[in-house]
Amino acid sequence: MIGERLKLARSAAGLSLRELGDRLGGLVSAQAIGKYERDQMMPGSEVLIALARALGVSEDYLLRQDEVELVGVEFRKQRLEKAKDRARVQAQILSAVERYLEVEDLLAMSSDWHPPRGFPRKGGQPKDAEEAAERLRNVWALGVDPIPSLAEFLEEKAIKIISIRLPERVSGVKANVKKADGSRVQAIVVNSEHAGERQRFTLAHELGHLVLSGGTVSEEVCKRFAGAFLVPEETLRAEMGNSRTSISIRELFSLKELFGVSAQAIAFRTADLGIINESLKRQIFIEFGKRGWRKKEPNSVPKEQPARFRRLCFRALSEDVISVSKAAELLDVGARELLGSLDQPAPRSADGSPPGF
Repeated sequence: MIGERLKLARSAAGLSLRELGDRLGGLVSAQAIGKYERDQMMPGSEVLIALARALGVSEDYLLRQDEVELVGVEFRKQRLEKAKDRARVQAQILSAVERYLEVEDLLAMSSDWHPPRGFPRKGGQPKDAEEAAERLRNVWALGVDPIPSLAEFLEEKAIKIISIRLPERVSGVKANVKKADGSRVQAIVVNSEHAGERQRFTLAHELGHLVLSGGTVSEEVCKRFAGAFLVPEETLRAEMGNSRTSISIRELFSLKELFGVSAQAIAFRTADLGIINESLKRQIFIEFGKRGWRKKEPNSVPKEQPARFRRLCFRALSEDVISVSKAAELLDVGARELLGSLDQPAPRSADGSPPGF
């Protein structure tokens, strides 16, 4: 039966039943498509092929049995207001995670998330967030250096990182996915349109929700965790000193480049640690407001583009674990485009970020 997968693919495409029917050119009605989704009817081969083409998926995808289930999606403060938009994003998340797990299974790799051992999960106060961030860095042997690629590092820790286009006001989402065997997979989704510094803070913020108190801590505590995880106190004090009465724009942006967070996040962090006082912090933000930098700062950090899934697909293809057509399906590209790219290095984007394909 294809009901759930058909509905998932339609939601991911952002189409209503009527809009999908229109794409099929009147081959079947919206009412018939609704019956397919409720498993009250089964489409014939001609309709199945047409549905797959209209939705940009393969017939095999529509016929495959469900292997994963989205059991929890947390949108945080800025939620998607329309049910249609939430369904589209949830479908995109589930489809991306499913493809990720499929290639891992083909390569006999583990995908389960296990919380760090010996890590305290309390986190009700800002000081708890500071201690937790320092402890987690120690558990993961990160030391106090800045983390060059946070997405890559978190994927090494079995957290699936997915980059998709979201509305501007939505920075990211944490998703909990259940596999057919009952095990759970954790995924963090970032807005592919946001600057790298915002993506990095989103990743660290959602990591805080994941590791602190089972995800039930406040937004403010997780913001503090993110700042402490990305900008360790010891390193920041070594760069700035213990107390400052002034700081230049140039220095703030030098620190932005060093830590990979926004200059405004640096200002918050220095105030949280008492390096600067609240009056100086307000002056910084007033100046940023005058220059129009509150929403978009200059000198953006390269975007965090998760690349592990793509590498696994190329590995599986090179080792003849999957065919070119299967690799193209997993990567969501045309087979001809994939074949034409195999003997070429992937081009980098204008901001220096890793390529999307």
